[in-house]
Amino acid sequence: MPNLELVRRAEELCKVLQQASYAYYALDTPSMDDAVYDALYRELQELEAQYPQLIRADSPTQRVGEHPLQQFYSVQHYIPLFSLDNAFNVGEVVAWQERCQRLLKQDLESGAGGQPQNLDVTDSSFTFLESICELKIDGSAIALSYRNGVLERGATRGDGTMGEDITSNIKTIRSIPLRLNLENPPDHLEIRGEAFLPIATFEEINQERSQTGESQFANPRNAAAGTLRQLDPRIVAQRRLDFFAYTLHLPSDLQHPELSQIKSQSQALECLQALGFRVNPHRQLCKSLAELQDYYNHWEEERHHLPYMTDGMVIKVNNFPHQEQLGFTQKTPRWAIAWKYPAAEMPTIIESVTVQVGRTGTLTPVAELRPVQLAGTTVSRATLHNSDRLAELDLHIGDTAIVRKAGEIIPEVVRILPELRPLHAQRFAMPSHCPECGQPVVKPLDEAATRCINRQCPAIVWGAIEHWVSRDALDINGIGEKLVRQMVKANYVSSIADLYSLTSEKLQTLERMGAKSADKIVAAIAKSKDKPWSRVLYGLGIRHVGAVNAQNLADHFPNVELLASSSPEAIGSIYGIGTEIAQSICDWFGDATNQQLVKHLQELGLQLQSSPSHQVAIAINPQVTGKTFVVTGTLPTLKRDEAKTMIKAAGGKVTDSISKKTNYLVVGEDAGSKLEKAQALNIPCISEAELLAMLETNTKSKNFFD
Repeated sequence: MPNLELVRRAEELCKVLQQASYAYYALDTPSMDDAVYDALYRELQELEAQYPQLIRADSPTQRVGEHPLQQFYSVQHYIPLFSLDNAFNVGEVVAWQERCQRLLKQDLESGAGGQPQNLDVTDSSFTFLESICELKIDGSAIALSYRNGVLERGATRGDGTMGEDITSNIKTIRSIPLRLNLENPPDHLEIRGEAFLPIATFEEINQERSQTGESQFANPRNAAAGTLRQLDPRIVAQRRLDFFAYTLHLPSDLQHPELSQIKSQSQALECLQALGFRVNPHRQLCKSLAELQDYYNHWEEERHHLPYMTDGMVIKVNNFPHQEQLGFTQKTPRWAIAWKYPAAEMPTIIESVTVQVGRTGTLTPVAELRPVQLAGTTVSRATLHNSDRLAELDLHIGDTAIVRKAGEIIPEVVRILPELRPLHAQRFAMPSHCPECGQPVVKPLDEAATRCINRQCPAIVWGAIEHWVSRDALDINGIGEKLVRQMVKANYVSSIADLYSLTSEKLQTLERMGAKSADKIVAAIAKSKDKPWSRVLYGLGIRHVGAVNAQNLADHFPNVELLASSSPEAIGSIYGIGTEIAQSICDWFGDATNQQLVKHLQELGLQLQSSPSHQVAIAINPQVTGKTFVVTGTLPTLKRDEAKTMIKAAGGKVTDSISKKTNYLVVGEDAGSKLEKAQALNIPCISEAELLAMLETNTKSKNFFD
């Protein structure tokens, strides 16, 4: 056992090395020579090797694990990791500003949010909400969780709700502190930021890969994303990722002498740097549209001289009370927007146009291009969207087209150069019949999309199955696009339900399918029956219902019968859903063929209901729908998560903090400060028994599929 002197020495070494790392990586002002750092680091290593009891989770020696991981595991973000809406010109930025002002004004007039700070809505000359501008770093967003000041978890963005736990890789990034530089840290803090590869590092890696005969990375963003998903932390450490922090999430009930004083994004960025993070220095507080435009113009040019990639700027309403009032849409914060730089554009030749048929029957024309380099990748195809876009472009085969990457991801045709059109070039028109099944297609007058409506169309069948087996749906390993097409062409499957009647013997009749592979696929299909109700709902492929919407719906409707028997009004009242999605859901469940499919899936044993430990019969309840609840304290019979699930299932909303928008506080034992705040705001406080009475309904859910 180490004596007290050695324990203290190890603690002091950790502290000194952490301070040196902070000065070097966060402040860019080295405080000790490399040789001194290395000597102290070796001393700590030797102490920990002799006395493993001295090893702490935040020790600098613990940044790189010794052994590769077997796999990454999915984790739920403590706070959703939202993406941003994009603006591509100053007019869209002005429209965003006006939207923010209008929402704040509505809150003020309704008395819902109190008096907004720094906003005089009676002043007709008011044209700008004070905003902070930050460079949009071209890397991978990650979420960091600190428990009692020590790094607990690092996760990828994923779908914004679920990400992958990459903590072992995060620890290799030296600009991310293992322990926060803060006395008496709160129990939990969430930090968000961007992991990226500096350009010089990226070029070195590509040069090394070229010398060893390995394929080169296309761009720093792809290289950073691929590095974060390396199973061996030692490889991650060698690639020297960097990190900028940009978001600090504070607990709603925080009581801390320093952190409680933070009321704006500019203050939060200063705090992040004080906590030990590297924060991008090129930020600016803008109080007018002219200042914002100047910032954009400056960095549109100067970004080419930066040591890292940036593809735009992020504009955030600076004031935190304003941010709280503006809130979020289902996917994005209303108080922030990304103003992207113009996408790289290049001319190329349209050699032909093909038409793809999606899983919903939508026909999408795709331009087959003479290959061209665009934003670091070779582009040979570009979407043409629909027949309306074709007519707008007046596209002819052989045309010279200007191509760019929409959002710098999806290639698209921007415009045609008709002056370069070849003689006798033929205008392309959408087909009158489906290219996959030969049946006539339709184009509703109120839609831009052209559709095949033949349910047995192979493209619709295999598209539905590919969606069902995809990672965010039932995640059935071993079934890819090629195998799905083989099974459909062999008439082994004509719907997702047919997957569950496949046998190993039948699969082995397909080309290049051995007994071992067939057995694994059958086992994976059987295992998918355990996937939760939200995954099944997403896998059904209902139009407009993505993975996030599916989880939201599953939280409110704990079984398929409740969802299928609900009205569009009841579904649309759920925060983030809306009328279009609600009507699409009702139309889908109103179809007899879909009803038969769901009944078949139930009979096969798929999970079409949630499995909480405490369930009661609930239907959408007009007393609860649209109301906002907060649950606090220890309830007599329900867990708090169970109470929240029941409220959501009845059409209510649940938040974690008390505000003037809260309708009810559900109170258990040891309620604490939330009860005091609710009483001060005259918010009704109810017991568990009163909540259950409110949730009771005479409308019993029927078995919709009997």
